[in-house]
Amino acid sequence: MWFFKSKYDKLTREEVVDSICKLEQESQRIEDGLVEKQKKIDDLMVKGRKETNKETKLLYAKKINFLKAEREQDSQRAMYLMYNVQLLNKLKSAIDDNQFFKNTSKVSLGNLLSDQKGLAKFLNKTLNTRIRSEDVLTSADETFKNVEEAYEKNGAIYGMNSQDDALLAMFETEDMVEAEQELYAEAPESKKETD
Repeated sequence: MWFFKSKYDKLTREEVVDSICKLEQESQRIEDGLVEKQKKIDDLMVKGRKETNKETKLLYAKKINFLKAEREQDSQRAMYLMYNVQLLNKLKSAIDDNQFFKNTSKVSLGNLLSDQKGLAKFLNKTLNTRIRSEDVLTSADETFKNVEEAYEKNGAIYGMNSQDDALLAMFETEDMVEAEQELYAEAPESKKETD
């Protein structure tokens, strides 16, 4: 079977960019002409309003209408060129995309991803490895929890014996005595202030 190459296959990015540049230059030339024509129209409008001679006014009116018709044609040409540039930019993007995907598909990882059956097998193997590893961790965590729940604190080490209790009572008594002394020390001073 014969495969006919499309004319687009031979098209280079540089050719498209060159065409875009030429069209943009032409569009800019037309745009500059439009601005110039509008200035002429504005000048003729001012002259026509000031003119008293009817025939000269008619001449200005005809010139203005002629320039407006030219301006309309130039506007349409400019829009046509802009549309053309838009399409050529899309063509340039398509060429860029085509080149990008051709280049990335040549990368070894891209070739690996094209083997769907092998990829599925590898992913399943990876998933099973992950599940087994997670099971080991959760089992270890359960073991820690079960051992910790079965553990009872040693009362001789962490509990309170009678000596500890006596010391705590003494600390509380000393704290109360100090608080009372501070209270009594403040009381006579407040009496002196009232006197």
